[in-house]
Amino acid sequence: MIGFDRPVPPNGYAWWYVDALSDDGRHGITLIAFIGSVFSPYYAAGRRRGSADPRQYVSLNVALYGPPSRWAMTERGASRLRAEATHLAIGPSALAWRDGALQFTLDEVTTPIPSRLRGHVRVIPSALTPHVHALDRTGRHRWRPLAPRAQVEVRLTHPPLRFSGTGYLDSNDGDAPLEDDFRRWTWSRASHRDGATTVLYDVERRDGGATSLALRFDATGRAEPIEPPRTVALPASGWRIARATRSDDGAAIERTLQDAPFYTRSVITTRLFGERVVAIHESLDLDRFRRRWVQLLLPFRMPRRAG
Repeated sequence: MIGFDRPVPPNGYAWWYVDALSDDGRHGITLIAFIGSVFSPYYAAGRRRGSADPRQYVSLNVALYGPPSRWAMTERGASRLRAEATHLAIGPSALAWRDGALQFTLDEVTTPIPSRLRGHVRVIPSALTPHVHALDRTGRHRWRPLAPRAQVEVRLTHPPLRFSGTGYLDSNDGDAPLEDDFRRWTWSRASHRDGATTVLYDVERRDGGATSLALRFDATGRAEPIEPPRTVALPASGWRIARATRSDDGAAIERTLQDAPFYTRSVITTRLFGERVVAIHESLDLDRFRRRWVQLLLPFRMPRRAG
């Protein structure tokens, strides 16, 4: 487990990511805690001025996929951050390792229509893994699949909602901005009937090379590298972000959860190891993120409250 108090260098980042779908498929949630919010227009502006302190750009992103659907991502400054080995507080919300689970206490305001988003989320890993994978040639960017499979319990009071389902927990950290070293990537994770999880990560680096990771984690968290299946194109997003995945024999988008100017998150159906599976899929276009017109749009969904 990577501690929340690990040092993050200037212009660098660390984030902790959770996603889950309800057992009945009607609901979903994504939670991302950032120190050095990599997609923040304010952090990007700070980096353009020189060396920026990631602790001045922290946020907790909560995306609830409905019904009902909600989005919250308020950026805060260092005075609203408390980072300890097993506890991280960002503004009024917090996450902490307790009794073998990662517990979120949420108290956020949604955008673009303000409303309260409050409650608790408990992430119970089936197993924790020690694996660390470099996403670039020099090791400046690292991915840690902390819990490839987890039970996630969502208990919200605002809006009132309760569900449980299978989820996933990982962490990324780096010593430089993502857009400095990468052009784009696609990522997906799929749960199998036997308790295993397949994670596929395809990264197009800015140096002209590529990183392709294909891992199957068994129910105990043991990782086995696998031969990546063939690449399969998916329809572009509403913002014309290219989407693709790897599959034995085709894939389809079941639902687009998030469609933004530089990334998209979707639920897809695909076939891996001869088994039809449902996967969470993400496409990220960092060339698009770099464009100033995109960064001018982002404050409408990412307000900053530094004090």
